[in-house]
Amino acid sequence: MAQIFHRSANSLARLSIIGVVVIVSVLLWAALEMQRSPYATYQDVAQAQPVPFSHQHHVAGDGIDCRYCHTSVENSSFAGIPPTKTCMNCHSRIWTNAPMLEPVRESFRSGKSLMWTRVNYLPDFVYFDHSIHVNKGVGCASCHGPVDKMPLTYEANSLQMEWCLECHRAPEKFLRPRDQVFNMAYQQPSSDNKVKFEGAEYTDQLALGNELKHRYNIRTVEDITSCSTCHR
Repeated sequence: MAQIFHRSANSLARLSIIGVVVIVSVLLWAALEMQRSPYATYQDVAQAQPVPFSHQHHVAGDGIDCRYCHTSVENSSFAGIPPTKTCMNCHSRIWTNAPMLEPVRESFRSGKSLMWTRVNYLPDFVYFDHSIHVNKGVGCASCHGPVDKMPLTYEANSLQMEWCLECHRAPEKFLRPRDQVFNMAYQQPSSDNKVKFEGAEYTDQLALGNELKHRYNIRTVEDITSCSTCHR
């Protein structure tokens, strides 16, 4: 009986199998990279807002503390979005006729809240508590980046699980004294930058971080990397 397939068909079959494996692998890699990219996370992408609010102007320029607007950040899981009345504490006296602030004035007159676009987003299956992090010595800038330098607010970090775990696995690398949590100009201790805490001076972040872990009663790495810590 004559041979149906030419001997070269074996080589073609092998090449086809290898090609399929390579193509599938490349597609999976591309999908994972896209899932981590700003296309999916919106990292470094400024979001359109009903009013072009500038943290750079209000924080760095006017020196307004984070807690003036985000009033519940120290005692609630949610940092809080300021009501229009908070804006009008100043803008009923300054920039009273600025066209770009008309949505703020209209919101105040009507009592209808401004519909701000959320910048830092976590999925519903992730539990995050601002108050816990603030009271354990995690600075605003550690998660939100240099907000005081943002003319328009953007997400500074991906907020994906691998990024959160980087801190949870070694919190001593990121902690700061509680009285420095809202200080946007804070710098970690170094030989050129001494940081004072409880009467002692530190020139090394790990030494300070380990002391803060003890003082602030931060749980073990096994506890804070447990699935149930964030997924409840």
